Amino acid sequence: MKDHLKAFLAYLRGNRGASPHTVRAYESDVTQFLDFLPVHNGRRREAQQPADCDVGAIRSFLAELYRTRRSRKTSARKLASVRAFVRYLRREGLVEGDPGALVATPRVEDTLPAHLDIDEMSRLLETPDLTAPLGRRDRAMLELMYASGLRLSELVGLDLDHVNLSGRMVRVRGKGGKERVVPFNHSAERALRAYLKDRPDSSAKPCASARAPAGPRRRTRRPGPRPAAPPGRGPCFSTSAAVA
Repeated sequence: MKDHLKAFLAYLRGNRGASPHTVRAYESDVTQFLDFLPVHNGRRREAQQPADCDVGAIRSFLAELYRTRRSRKTSARKLASVRAFVRYLRREGLVEGDPGALVATPRVEDTLPAHLDIDEMSRLLETPDLTAPLGRRDRAMLELMYASGLRLSELVGLDLDHVNLSGRMVRVRGKGGKERVVPFNHSAERALRAYLKDRPDSSAKPCASARAPAGPRRRTRRPGPRPAAPPGRGPCFSTSAAVA
């Protein structure tokens, strides 16, 4: 089963475009399920087969999560991971049917996420020291994230040519490698322009374009050190650039 798990994780990375964090979460959940199988059927882990991932095993695993006082949200996530793994086994012709679909998902209560009110957000935006380059960088990051609703991973992954200052648009790559274009406000534009004045490459019209998402492209590169980014490209938010 260990080889099947490795193949499943490779499938998530290569075919589903899952992030490393998502792959690690699947690996942890499915590994916990596979470790439980010997407890359920009394056979050694080395003797487990794909067919052992049946309805009874999945229901018993869910009952074990309840017994150990795992939250419903955690149990639902682990069940979703096991379902995805079993579906992969069915896709490979290793199991018949979809036993995971026969197990009811724990009911999870909807709760609103904690958030800052307007006054708290205003104080946060005013926190960076605008007399220092790093402070202007931090202010630009906060303003852009607040105005456009970017995830932190999307924010730090921006390149200079992903942002259109004049049009106040930013092109981001989100979950699953999908691209989207989102707007931002005048306040974020002003903060970005102030920050970019501190960068040595600002004269090359950085953050000059943000086009609509294009189709997948295949890039090839000769072996050897990665060349330096040309002026106007490279990471949008960089400590070295801010203090250069």
